[in-house]
Amino acid sequence: MRGSRTDARRRRHGRVRKKVRGSAARPRLSVYRSNRYIYAQVIDDDAGTTLAAASSRESTLSGSSLSVETATEVGKLVAARAKEAGVSSVVFDRGGFPFHGRIKALADGARAEGLEF
Repeated sequence: MRGSRTDARRRRHGRVRKKVRGSAARPRLSVYRSNRYIYAQVIDDDAGTTLAAASSRESTLSGSSLSVETATEVGKLVAARAKEAGVSSVVFDRGGFPFHGRIKALADGARAEGLEF
């Protein structure tokens, strides 16, 4: 019996997470995309804390449909908040999603705001 698309993404994410780990010096930028929203968190895996977060559900971005432009804005927003938290360099966790489209747009937005990865 075949698994669902969600199961396949979770398996891919597991393979990614075997190699990607965030630390205090270089936290993990984790991305999750649903059909309706996109979320990003900067996570210190050693301490188990979220240092910065942003999503397309926030009041400044609400009302706009999920598009490449919205994902870019979320990337810029999470990068600005990470900078405020003292984070300048991260490792990127694509969450098992292919690195193109909205995921790539979020990464490019974060890079444009000065986050290094």
